[in-house]
Amino acid sequence: MSSLISTDLVGLDEDLGGTSTDVIRALAARVAASGRAGSADTLADDAIKREASVGTGVPGGIAIPHARSASVTEPTLAFSRLARTVPFGAPDGDADIVFMIAVPEGADSDHMTVLSTLARALIRDDFTAALRAAKTPADIVKLVDDEVSGEVAETRGATGTSASGATSASSAAGAAGAAGAAGAAGAAGARRPKLVGVTACPTGIAHTFMAADALVAAAKRLGADLQIETQGSAKVTPLDPAVIAEADAVIFAVDVDVRDQSRFAGKPVVRGPVKRGVDAPDAMVREALAAATDPDAARVAGSATAGEASAQGKQSFGSSLKRWLLTGVSYMIPFVAGGGLLLALGFLLSGYEIAGNAATVLTDYSLTNLPPEGLQYFLGAAAFQIGNLSMGFLVAALAGYIAYAIADRPGIAPGFVAGAVAVFMGAGFIGGLVGGLLAGFAAYWIGRPTVPRWLRGLMPVVIIPLLASIFASGLLVLVLGGPIAALTVALTDFLNGLSGGGAIVLGIILGLMMCIDLGGPVNKVAYSFAVAGLSAGSIGDNPAPLMIMAAVMGAGMVPPLAMALASTVLYRKGFTQVERSNGAAAWLLGASFISEGAIPFAAADPLRVIPASMVGGAVTGAISMAAGVTSQAPHGGFFVFFAIGNLGMWALAIVAGTVVSAFTLVLLKRFVRRGTPAEVDASTEAAEAGSVVGQRSPVVA
Repeated sequence: MSSLISTDLVGLDEDLGGTSTDVIRALAARVAASGRAGSADTLADDAIKREASVGTGVPGGIAIPHARSASVTEPTLAFSRLARTVPFGAPDGDADIVFMIAVPEGADSDHMTVLSTLARALIRDDFTAALRAAKTPADIVKLVDDEVSGEVAETRGATGTSASGATSASSAAGAAGAAGAAGAAGAAGARRPKLVGVTACPTGIAHTFMAADALVAAAKRLGADLQIETQGSAKVTPLDPAVIAEADAVIFAVDVDVRDQSRFAGKPVVRGPVKRGVDAPDAMVREALAAATDPDAARVAGSATAGEASAQGKQSFGSSLKRWLLTGVSYMIPFVAGGGLLLALGFLLSGYEIAGNAATVLTDYSLTNLPPEGLQYFLGAAAFQIGNLSMGFLVAALAGYIAYAIADRPGIAPGFVAGAVAVFMGAGFIGGLVGGLLAGFAAYWIGRPTVPRWLRGLMPVVIIPLLASIFASGLLVLVLGGPIAALTVALTDFLNGLSGGGAIVLGIILGLMMCIDLGGPVNKVAYSFAVAGLSAGSIGDNPAPLMIMAAVMGAGMVPPLAMALASTVLYRKGFTQVERSNGAAAWLLGASFISEGAIPFAAADPLRVIPASMVGGAVTGAISMAAGVTSQAPHGGFFVFFAIGNLGMWALAIVAGTVVSAFTLVLLKRFVRRGTPAEVDASTEAAEAGSVVGQRSPVVA
């Protein structure tokens, strides 16, 4: 690994201008003059664009402008100690110490780890004091080299040196987690609050890691244990699922989406930009501690399936396979939900015949040349066609994000290609599952060998997608696509032939699956099974998929509605005050097909809530299928009434299931007791509102 900084990149006590733009352009010119960037203007423009999104100033008179730029040829640091301070957006004033970090588009993980180490050092008073006291550029270079030299050695020798597979001490869970563990070791007496968090910024170079260290230090000052996962450009070490499960609250200091956010489902959460984690870490930690005991605090949505991994963080193949598949399903859901609702809206506006001529209407007519049927018909055609196109991504998105779960970003492209091939071959949903797994495994294994440094930048953007696509899609086209397509046709014919008792049995099974784990893997299988056939269903020719969708959505609405009925109407004294408050909110959640309203009840009392929910779900599924209820929308509950065929019977099925579940739960609470409500109120209210709430996710798909 070449040196990141040299004396020609250092300036001491110099005047580079009065604005952050002036300073950035001067430092970019310095990088280009050293031969480490092809264009000073391009590098400066990229860094200024990054600066415009959020200032890079941090407390203590420090600024860290940084950027990934195609003009940079190797990772580089440029330094200036300014003769006059310049504003970079720090809350405590202007900066006199500026480090510019310039990174090429394909920088390898070793360099990113070293750069993150330097960024973290910049919030230490001893390091910044040494920078201000330096006499010569050589002193600055030595300070930087001494700071990162241990990291360089560690990254170079990391392969094969750790039986546990842990990354270097400066990686996400390494430094931040170690600090949290140290705080825990020092605790005595009562249990210290336990927090977890994620930090991430768009470039993943500086603020990601500085925020992590600042938050961990703040938590230690406030008497809490905090472990942080830094989702930066260096290798990400996920938090131990057991640590997440024990956490009282979550801190997200991020400017981008949190990867695998579903691991934190149901936890009280405090969110803010990553810069707030650097500038105001104490405030974020205080807010998280308050949220941990607040039953009305915001909570993380999603499916907590990742939290079911082993306590050692080493997952079995079965657990990993479940996580991969559910990741694909979770990312697929927005395509299905949005597309399905647009299809239903198209039918509402233009009638069911629009399915056969929407494309023709949009081709032949426009807003200035409306069809004879008028504006409403034209808008219905537009809604249907957009929804149809959205639904067309279902299999490709499923396969792409299964591959992503296995191999990270290099797996996305081959996964999407394999999904498209599965559709082309007629292999459908099952083909997408197989194609996603093949593409993910191929991308993962192709990316494992160590390659020369000059080739590393090409691996994730060219070589891995190319070879993995050839492998996965080639297998589907030449070998697997035909048999899977035949299996798909056989399953479709079987479903279309269901009637009478067979349909009722299927409704019971789907109802049980929707309620057994409230958003977990079994629930996801049932929901995915329903939405996979939604686009192929039609009222006249093929109603079976639409009947399945109606039964699945109706059964998924039962748990929160039943908890609301039992806790606010039938048996108020059998529930804690917190549960009664949750029950009031569950009415709307259940009506919307969001089972989050049932999560607090199931988490606190699973042995009574889950069986009661399953009984009611089975009743709803059976009645819905027996009555031939159909749904052309994959989500929305009663709010998509216009997409429901035989709405009256569907409502009756849901009411019947809700009543059965609620009375079953009341009977179980009355005759299978675990303690009086008064006893539970005092000892578990905080737990039900904090740690244990939301160990499962809402049934939103």
